[in-house]
Amino acid sequence: MQVSSSMPGHLIRRLHQLSTQVFLQRVREAGYDLTPVQFAALDALRHSPGIDQAGLAQAIGKDRATVGAVADRLVQKELVTRIVSDRDKRSRELALTGEGEATLAALEPVVERLQKEILPGLDDAEYEAFIALARKAVVAGRG
Repeated sequence: MQVSSSMPGHLIRRLHQLSTQVFLQRVREAGYDLTPVQFAALDALRHSPGIDQAGLAQAIGKDRATVGAVADRLVQKELVTRIVSDRDKRSRELALTGEGEATLAALEPVVERLQKEILPGLDDAEYEAFIALARKAVVAGRG
């Protein structure tokens, strides 16, 4: 039996903690109050304006309840609008506001810069290998 600190699940959890910590710190330093999931939602909305909450949940890999709460916060922050769908009156479509677009544009370079910081100690080749292996595992896990 492996020691838990050598198990993939433990290491993934620790990397997630590090990633979240670095993200929150760098985003706050840039003058914004946004979580990684909120950023992912804004980014997904940029690529799929008018998507409903179920579609957003699928796009960012979160459950509907979580995405509902994320959407609520983004609407409160005036970064996203929520409107009743013309196709289905029970559905709510989401889109970026002008402030949401500006926030996303301002944070993109911040988030781009912090990517290597969340994998400290890896050289460029190791970083690229990690990305390739993580992507392969994620794609295979969607099976």
